[in-house]
Amino acid sequence: MKQEKQIWQKTSAELFQDLDCGAEGLSARKAAERLERYGPNELRGGGQRSVLRIFLEQFADFLVVILIAAAVVSAVLGDAESAVVILAVITMNAVLGTVQTVKAAASLDSLKRMSAPTAKVLRDGQAVQVPGREVTVGDVVLLEAGDSVCADGRLLECASLKCAESALTGESLPVEKETAAIPGDVPLGDRKNMVFSGSFVSYGRARFLVTAVGMDTEMGKIAALLKNTEEKKTPLQVSLDQFGRRLSAIILAICAVLFAVSVLVRHENVMNAFLFAVALAVAAIPEALSSIVTIVLSFGTGQMAKENAIIRKLQAVEGLGSVSVICSDKTGTLTQNRMTVQKLYTGGRVIPVEEADFSDPIQEPLLRAALLCSDATVNGHGEVGDPTETALVRLGKDHGFDEERTRGRWSRLAELPFDSDRKLMSTVHELSGGLLLVTKGAVDILLDRTVVSPAERAEIEEVNERFSGEGLRVLAFACRTVDSAAVSLADETGLTFLGLIAMMDPPRAESKAAVAACISAGIRPIMITGDHRVTAAAIAREIGILTEGTEAVDGAVLDGMSDEALRDFVPKVSVYARVSPEHKIRIVRAWQDRGSLVAMTGDGVNDAPALKQADIGVAMGVTGTEVAKDAAGMVLADDNFATIVQAVKNGRNVYANIKRAIQFLLSGNMAGILTVLYASLMGLPVPFAAVHLLFINLLTDSLPAIALGLEPHTDAVMAEKPRPRDEGILTRPFLTSVAVEGAVIALAAILAFHMGLSHGGAAADKVR
Repeated sequence: MKQEKQIWQKTSAELFQDLDCGAEGLSARKAAERLERYGPNELRGGGQRSVLRIFLEQFADFLVVILIAAAVVSAVLGDAESAVVILAVITMNAVLGTVQTVKAAASLDSLKRMSAPTAKVLRDGQAVQVPGREVTVGDVVLLEAGDSVCADGRLLECASLKCAESALTGESLPVEKETAAIPGDVPLGDRKNMVFSGSFVSYGRARFLVTAVGMDTEMGKIAALLKNTEEKKTPLQVSLDQFGRRLSAIILAICAVLFAVSVLVRHENVMNAFLFAVALAVAAIPEALSSIVTIVLSFGTGQMAKENAIIRKLQAVEGLGSVSVICSDKTGTLTQNRMTVQKLYTGGRVIPVEEADFSDPIQEPLLRAALLCSDATVNGHGEVGDPTETALVRLGKDHGFDEERTRGRWSRLAELPFDSDRKLMSTVHELSGGLLLVTKGAVDILLDRTVVSPAERAEIEEVNERFSGEGLRVLAFACRTVDSAAVSLADETGLTFLGLIAMMDPPRAESKAAVAACISAGIRPIMITGDHRVTAAAIAREIGILTEGTEAVDGAVLDGMSDEALRDFVPKVSVYARVSPEHKIRIVRAWQDRGSLVAMTGDGVNDAPALKQADIGVAMGVTGTEVAKDAAGMVLADDNFATIVQAVKNGRNVYANIKRAIQFLLSGNMAGILTVLYASLMGLPVPFAAVHLLFINLLTDSLPAIALGLEPHTDAVMAEKPRPRDEGILTRPFLTSVAVEGAVIALAAILAFHMGLSHGGAAADKVR
């Protein structure tokens, strides 16, 4: 059976036939019918939980249920004071949990805000402006520089069109578009005859046929992934949940046995037996545990905020300290997200950009051509234009050519705009001795139009291959004199070769040190990017991510792998290029299946599902989209990868402090349990009323526990390896320490209780 062609594989005539439309667009009547059939062009979220529901869910914990039962029993038995205090503590914790939950991600709302509010479409053959939500399948949309793309579609016409798709694909540069059908099953970033919702036009003009709207767009698929992706609990949450369940079972069992023995064996008053059981339950339950953990984590977030790490979810502080794998985006995260010239080739030699010199008569024509044959501007108001061209203008400005003066002196009289088919751009400038045509473009194309010897051509091609192997983007420059400004494509021949300019989006200065710090702390850094493999590998190798024994692969390699095969494959790979959002989630899951606790950094819409799937999502605050920030547990205010390393150190210190606080707190609870049990077994009166135990647990225990949780941080934690993912905080040595310390405190309390009874205390009067 023949497989149906994909949209990018079809001709425009085939698409018109499939979608029952034409190049003149839809009629108003047909557009209304299709809007009814396909629905509005907007992203839809799942049902939102009400604040009341979120509040009620805070009472679903079994320990809380036991406390509620204890409060009810206390009220029934006439101990209203204990009942009120217990319920007040429970309600306070529920309010705190509700506030945290309500502040959690509104990712789908952010995705909606990214949609283009209006679009220019052809209706009844006329160009009209309509709301973006009313664009439907079969519409023909007109685009020009600066427009946001409102839906997914296939290009019908384009003139030098470039679309910025980095937020969707991770591609660092605007993508040059074309209209011809593309054979084969190509990844999203290589579908150059299509445009996608959420991207925007950085250069040129176009018309496209809408083929998908709303949740059927690539942006919509990401929204669906984001909606369906499960958020992970941190090890501390898991450990405390497990402890709570075990403690609940033990409490119920002991209370039941204690009540039965008191009533059936010792024939005590049922009310007194209930009071013993309630006192034991309150003594055993660490009511302040969640509050203290929250307070310590909150102080940790304050410390991290001062260091440019904004915590959106408190548990991310502790989780960061356990991270063993960081999956990082490249563009804007490890790199500057700013194209910069690295090397020149002219006069038969390679020149590092630091050594460029406009006063050198060999270099001067190349540097001047780079500035003149560009439409970008770089001034005090910022940089405007294609990133590649802004890099060229900056090159000239940094090495002696004032932009305004140079363009005024050699004024542009005409131009042949860049065309994706011929891959060239030419401009004509007035010189004192005549007119000069300056041409830039792809190396192989331009060499065919220059006058160079075979030996010179071989050397230029060898240098171009070397630059490309280093992950650099290379442009060639040439020129010739012309007789008239009325030039045509035929004039782009017989050119004099000027040189090559190689550029890249360079790594951040601090990235290399940050990666080294991660590795020394036992953390595996992984680069996951939508950029090309060669470019990604060059950056990764320079900053230390791509090391001996690991490799860089394209995301397409993962398509044919089962989840089991991928789990075995991921340790061998340090760089994934040309990946889709689905690839990112699979990579994160594969590491999680191996027992690793994974952090995922990113800034684009395409990163959001993986940020949510990861144990700790880390978004970029400056270049990051709102979607990425909302899906993440932590946001970097300075977009600095090194900030993550500092956050890991803080997370490890916070975890150590929390462990000290919990140990102190549980020791006190253990002492309460042993004291109440002893009194019951010895036939003594209740040593503590429920309200006394609450007072001890919340004040006498809590304040010293908070002090322990705020101990100063130390650098020593970064010399340790990450804790195993399945290692909870309540390990056997930890619980042994709690039991021993609790026994010592209980012994002191029991001795004091006996001393009070022997000296005629109030409880002794009740016994007599």
